[in-house]
Amino acid sequence: MTDYYDAFEISPVPPRDPDAVAPEPFRGIYAMPSFVTIPAPDLPASVEFWTRGLGFIELFSVPGGIVHLRRWAFQDVLLVPAGDAPAPPPAMSVSFACVLRQIEPVAAACRALRADAVDGPRDTPWGTRDLEIRTPENARVVFTAPLPWDPESDAACHLAELGITAPDAAREQNGEHAR
Repeated sequence: MTDYYDAFEISPVPPRDPDAVAPEPFRGIYAMPSFVTIPAPDLPASVEFWTRGLGFIELFSVPGGIVHLRRWAFQDVLLVPAGDAPAPPPAMSVSFACVLRQIEPVAAACRALRADAVDGPRDTPWGTRDLEIRTPENARVVFTAPLPWDPESDAACHLAELGITAPDAAREQNGEHAR
């Protein structure tokens, strides 16, 4: 892992901390480095679910056409009309970073809109708490929050076995790129 360096300053994801505060939705315009496009059989229902349930904002829309949704910087979703396709849209998955204190409110908001939409939350072997949501378009959306870092945890040991070291341990390896 010596070819990598700490570049957290370009990320909107806050540091690992159980009291971390989520950034506000990002309203700036930029060339999107990545995004997902999801066909929506019922565009208004999908927009309502994504905005009221998942906490996205409607950045812009073209009536009867595309709806550009965003949460944090670099978390862009384009909803498009599904058209007359007889088959359901293809299954797809997208993950969005969040903070721990957002997991339960998102789960509750999505359950209120669709009782069967939520699976989890559950803790992962790599040190995150993940919440899986199925949207009205049958997209799998995972909200993933980092758990507080414990260098003695099973997650830390698992990552170390893969060659991924804790930020403090990596400082020596990263030289001038370390914070």
